[in-house]
Formats: sequence, C-alpha cells, structure tokens
Amino acid sequence: MQNIVQLINNFQVYILLGFLVLILILFILLITTNRSLNRLEKKYKRLMRGVNSTDLEELINSYLNKIDKTQENYKYMKDLYENLNKKFKKCIQKYSIIRYRAFEDVGSDLSFSIALLDENNDGIIITGIYGRNQSTTYAKPIDKGMSRYELSDEEKHVLNNCINN
Repeated sequence: MQNIVQLINNFQVYILLGFLVLILILFILLITTNRSLNRLEKKYKRLMRGVNSTDLEELINSYLNKIDKTQENYKYMKDLYENLNKKFKKCIQKYSIIRYRAFEDVGSDLSFSIALLDENNDGIIITGIYGRNQSTTYAKPIDKGMSRYELSDEEKHVLNNCINN
C-alpha cells in the first residue's frame, strides 16, 4: 500500500496534468454536445410549431389525415375534370359562317350558311336562303366532317373553313 502511495506522490504532477487534459476534453465534449442539443431543440420547435400538444405521433397522424383528405380531393377534382372534358368534346368548338346572294334579283347578301362542329367534326350546317317572296331554312347534320345530304357550294365552303380552322 505504501508503494502505491509513494508511486502516486512521485507522479502526482503527471497524474494531475492527465486529469486536467481529461477534464479539458470532457469540457469540449460538453460544449459540442450542448450546441448539438440546441440545434436539435430548434429543429424540434420548428417541427412542432402551431401544435398545442407535444405528442409527435399525434402530429404525424394529423398530417397523414390531411394527406388522405388531399388525395380524396385530388381524385374528386380529377373525376370532375374528366367528366367536364368529355362533355366539352361534344360542345361546339368550331364554327364558320358565310353570307351570300342566293338569287341575282335579290339585293344584299341575305342568304347564309353556318357550320357548327365539335372536336370530332360532328355537328350541323344551317342554311338560310332568302328570296324576294319567301325565305327557307335548312339544317343538315354533319358526321365526322361529312354529310349524308347533298351540300351546296356555299355549304361545302363553310364546312371546309370550319374543319380547317
């Protein structure tokens, strides 16, 4: 036992320096750990901002519920868009009109032909022929850009304008 005490007394300075170095190292570790903890605490506060409870599981579940609701809304909007797009394809998207003089003895260009077509070139041509004694209106269906009825030159012209524009 005396040998150990005498050995400690002989190396007392070195032991003290070793402990001081160890204390210094531990102090540096304490400072770096404290800084890391402060950064982590800031991140945690930023994550938990606007939340009354501090339960992280509850926060994650609320965000997952919001994601599920957003996905439901997205699906609803997508279905609505597809339905509207289908309906829109059948709406009049192209039109063309031409006015002309059907008879030489009638004054102005009072006769007309109108083509109204959808995206698939389905629709109708309406022709109004104005004469001095009478006025007549015709409607001819158009299916994929063609009519099963004979078209006048003016109707062909208005149909081609409508398809090409």
